[in-house]
Amino acid sequence: MNQYCVVVANGNEARFFTLEDPEKPELESGPNLVKQKDLISDELKMHNEGLWSESKSGGNRGHGGQSHGYDDHRSQHVNDIERRFANSIADECKRISHNKRTNVVLVSQKRMLGHLRNAIDSRVHGIHTEELAKDLIKLSPMDLHKHLAREKLIPERRTPAV
Repeated sequence: MNQYCVVVANGNEARFFTLEDPEKPELESGPNLVKQKDLISDELKMHNEGLWSESKSGGNRGHGGQSHGYDDHRSQHVNDIERRFANSIADECKRISHNKRTNVVLVSQKRMLGHLRNAIDSRVHGIHTEELAKDLIKLSPMDLHKHLAREKLIPERRTPAV
């Protein structure tokens, strides 16, 4: 079977799975999604918990005049943090795939999926990627497997070959 690496991510968390055949296919259902690693972005966690000491500023008000809006570049900062996290995810994909012929399934919301696509393309070579633009980070491995199999991204589980 081709090797599969499934990455389920959101902006600050990533879960890595491989698809593995059961040890005794005649007695066990399979293949199974097996969790390999969790990765958390400490930078985004800090951002979400209050990286900045004050709330986002609105505008500068003159005395009795119009307000003048200005950009403090927070959204660009978050974008940079997500890009760095996507690079860390790509590095972990590379480690898990061991440069073998691997199918990588990327599952994330659209914004992070764009960062992941760019990171994988630039850092990991010789793999085939499939994408699903959904936030499924909270699903159990069994529910995730069912969902991805329905989407035809990974093989369905088979019953024992008794």
